[in-house]
Amino acid sequence: MKTLLIWTLMGALLGIAVASLVVPPALSWYSAPGGLPEGTQIQALVQIPEVIRYATGKLIRGQMIGAVIGAIAGAVCGFVVGRRSAPAQGPSNKATA
Repeated sequence: MKTLLIWTLMGALLGIAVASLVVPPALSWYSAPGGLPEGTQIQALVQIPEVIRYATGKLIRGQMIGAVIGAIAGAVCGFVVGRRSAPAQGPSNKATA
């Protein structure tokens, strides 16, 4: 049980780390306007607090999804490792004991 919990938590941490690396480039790609000619500047007025709230909200959501996926993958790995390292129990012979 201890091994399974350790693997689950390690998977969750790894999922958070991967999401922290993947989500910001994906978010910038998703929000970039397309179809503009090269060198053209975008004329826009934005509400900075709203943009920050949107970006951090998406990052935290991505990290939460990464943590859940990582925890599930870690639990599966921990289950496999735990089953493989468990000692094989043969038939008990009480007559010789």
